[in-house]
Amino acid sequence: MHVVVRLTDQPLYLLGRSAEQRVTLPPCLVGGARSTFHARLTTSASCSVGALLRPGAASLLFGVPAGELAESHTSLEHLWGAAAPRLRDELSGIGSAEGRLALFERRLGERLPLSTGLNPEVAALLQHMRNAPTVRDAVRSSGLSHRRFIADFRHAVGLAPKTYAQVRRFQSALRLMRSEPAAQLVDVALGAGYSDQSHFGREFLVLAGVTPAVYRQRAPAEANHLPVAP
Repeated sequence: MHVVVRLTDQPLYLLGRSAEQRVTLPPCLVGGARSTFHARLTTSASCSVGALLRPGAASLLFGVPAGELAESHTSLEHLWGAAAPRLRDELSGIGSAEGRLALFERRLGERLPLSTGLNPEVAALLQHMRNAPTVRDAVRSSGLSHRRFIADFRHAVGLAPKTYAQVRRFQSALRLMRSEPAAQLVDVALGAGYSDQSHFGREFLVLAGVTPAVYRQRAPAEANHLPVAP
């Protein structure tokens, strides 16, 4: 999940099945946790300030569970009211990137309550996702019903535990592919925790929209933003 304030006025579009099907994204938005890719169309270079949010942040910053924001883009103004455009104006008035980040962090911090907390079993599963026991074991340890545990997890993260684990595994594969560009894809698959290269290829295609080989060939400058031809 991320929160972004765009400081340039050029429109940013979210594309549908075709380039003609487009939705204009708001200048201040929350991008919920996602289990697949989406395509955006930009008309020119733009400037923005943003942050990646940890599990549990949604209810603290926005007053809604992460699950209600998942798989979608939500206007920050719908969540914060007039404070969102006011923040954009404040950020636009600062000339340096460091100053903008400092103000942005301060405004986010002002919205956090003095005390916070997650279900401890959910927190443990998040902390040790790669080496943790299965979700079934975590549920049993929590003393909650399976449905309640999944609901608590989705409330904090926006995705169910299994889907969240798939996204984490995918991100691990991206890091390996970028840090070891000459590594064989089968080694990347095993290193990231996939059962085999076929498993890796199937999940990668769902999350990235391209195969691992195509992703590597295009060598994007940013791991989660893949330029595509119009």
